[in-house]
Amino acid sequence: MKVITLNTWGGRAGDGIIEFFKKYSDTDVFLLQEMFHNAGEKTVWHDGEKGDLFDETIQALPDHDGYFAPAESDGWGLAIFVKKSLEINEVGDIFVFRHKDAMIGKDGTTLGKNMQYLKTLNNGQELNLLNLHGLWTGKGKTDTEERVSQSRRIIEFVKTLEGKIILAGDFNLLPDTESLKMIEKELNLKNLVKENNVESTRTSFYKKPDKHADYILVSSDIKVKNFQVLPEEISDHSALMLEF
Repeated sequence: MKVITLNTWGGRAGDGIIEFFKKYSDTDVFLLQEMFHNAGEKTVWHDGEKGDLFDETIQALPDHDGYFAPAESDGWGLAIFVKKSLEINEVGDIFVFRHKDAMIGKDGTTLGKNMQYLKTLNNGQELNLLNLHGLWTGKGKTDTEERVSQSRRIIEFVKTLEGKIILAGDFNLLPDTESLKMIEKELNLKNLVKENNVESTRTSFYKKPDKHADYILVSSDIKVKNFQVLPEEISDHSALMLEF
């Protein structure tokens, strides 16, 4: 199977993102953050953002089903696109920090943060794919009390799952944070970004110094065939690809 995770940046980099989805349409599961679905003024803040990015992606991926998990105003949140040939047992989301529609005005630091999940089968075994967009504070990606609390909620939920685990997305955390380490340790997950000594998960659109935000974490029973930071610059985040 092949999985790609990407923070889409709301499509602000242009139509190249749609061509990206077409190019990688053989991917079994896309785990996407900063997705818009019939979004309005409440959540479309920047020039170039695609308020109908979810629908555009569905059109680019006719062999996939799309599942949207809104965090704010039913228009902004997470999305999973999964090949129609896969057997889906359950799709849903939980909030790991605050709650749905928590944003005050247009202050992105007050957003609620959900984690989307998909339960399927891989070689007859249960497989859980989790799609995360972690808490953004506007003040870097270091540990805070709120981020530790968020990690605790993630851990509590994942421990209820049976089968293989793939946890991916834009965590908004640096590699050496306790908030990330506790997820790795308590869930016994391998961090493929760390294991492969990835120096950056950001593209040239990102001008700040901290170059890590995105991760793919897997349980030990995931047999990794290939892991890559993809070269396409279709967001201020790089896409990460896992084959297993």
